[in-house]
Amino acid sequence: MNKRILFRLQKLVFALTHPTHWRALQEKVAPAIEHQSVLRTLNCDRVIDVGANRGQFSLVCRRVMPGVPITAFEPLPSEAAVYQRIHGLVPGVELHSVALGERNGRATFHLSRQSDSSSLLPIGSEQIRLFPQTDEVGTLDVTVRCLDDYIARWALHSHMLLKLDVQGFELFALRGAIATLARCSYVYVECSEVPLYKGQALFPEVADFLATQGFRLLERENLQFDGGQLVQSDCLFGRI
Repeated sequence: MNKRILFRLQKLVFALTHPTHWRALQEKVAPAIEHQSVLRTLNCDRVIDVGANRGQFSLVCRRVMPGVPITAFEPLPSEAAVYQRIHGLVPGVELHSVALGERNGRATFHLSRQSDSSSLLPIGSEQIRLFPQTDEVGTLDVTVRCLDDYIARWALHSHMLLKLDVQGFELFALRGAIATLARCSYVYVECSEVPLYKGQALFPEVADFLATQGFRLLERENLQFDGGQLVQSDCLFGRI
């Protein structure tokens, strides 16, 4: 059986056996259980979920870190609406339907056939080759804000987890989060080793930037390979 299909079945079975996830299943959303093991090792007082999509990561955070507040960001109106239906009534969870970057303004969002592969960067040919059905199907004009514009919301927090999964735009979002990073203990970011989106920063650039902000790489999770070549992974950085 295809590994991707098998993993989807595992997530479905997990969600079916945990009643707290049944509401999400009604929206065809399953928790991102591939992040459970790393989340269980962290002690955080807030989660910032950048690139929240339909709330898959927020779901697993709610399970592993019950009661920890979550601030999520998702620019696609359709996906943000699903997030709100799943998490909107949960105390301590809030969603902002904007994209995040290094400066405020408006930008073109490139819509993928698979919504969670959409990006502020144009989708590259290598992304489509490695991940079929992620080609561009349209564009959308979206609002872009800096994460630091929201810093008043976590003024009382000092050991947060900042998660970013924004399809190649990670470094741009981090550049707009300098003050927020000072209040984070961990950054959990999807990084690519090969260019999947046009103009994206690869792992070394992201790691170098985070090093200037006082973070070092702790571990890599969910490694994806192409014929022995590492393509991307979820990288956990911790404060030095």
